[in-house]
Amino acid sequence: QVQVVESGGGLVQVGGSLRLSCTASGLTFDDYSMAWFRQVPGKEREGVSCSLGSGTTTYYLDSLKGRFTVSRDNAKNTLYLQMNSLKPEDTAMYFCAAGLRVFCGIFGARSDRYNYWGQGTQVTVSS
Repeated sequence: QVQVVESGGGLVQVGGSLRLSCTASGLTFDDYSMAWFRQVPGKEREGVSCSLGSGTTTYYLDSLKGRFTVSRDNAKNTLYLQMNSLKPEDTAMYFCAAGLRVFCGIFGARSDRYNYWGQGTQVTVSS
């Protein structure tokens, strides 16, 4: 049974930092592309990043570049999202997803490409 579990969300002030973690079990982690998505109520889920098994990462939102960094530790079956210089518009539910044979790039931001999802972790940035 595959499980994907996010952690690390919370309430932070503008300019602060958070590190989200996503641990997957029940699958061969290296074989899966791992992605971060985020969603606010009333809006579609948007792709934040997609990381191949090698760790090569594609970022999808220009507003996040230079502030968010993704890494993965295949030995720990864990994906990370380091978020710095947080802004109120970063407030969202953040989801982790695992996809087999997802070639990141233009396809990695499509939520329908992923096989398994976590339940999400809430990030709230207060001004």
